[in-house]
Amino acid sequence: MSLRIYYAPWFDADNQFRVAWYAEKGGVTFAERFVAAVEQTIKQLAENPARGRCRYPRDPDLAHIFGVRIVRPFQKHLLYYRFNEDTLFLERLIHGARDLPRRLKESPYKED
Repeated sequence: MSLRIYYAPWFDADNQFRVAWYAEKGGVTFAERFVAAVEQTIKQLAENPARGRCRYPRDPDLAHIFGVRIVRPFQKHLLYYRFNEDTLFLERLIHGARDLPRRLKESPYKED
């Protein structure tokens, strides 16, 4: 059984930023490949949300958040999520080279 999917506003903002960045740097076709990889990852998670892992179990603000890499060739991006018995909550989509615990807690709307 596939879980219902909830897209948090911060996830949407992260995703829109990444798609725009890929479109600018690599063209529309490359951005579409990124979108397809994110969608494939989400579909896999909706079928099996336990495939990710809790990446920051000692941080009380992040202990309930799981993370999984986006499918190849975009595996440097991490999708962060929560889930319960019927819903997959997509929280963030962040490049893995970032200071992830800090970035997970700050708004995606903040300037770098």
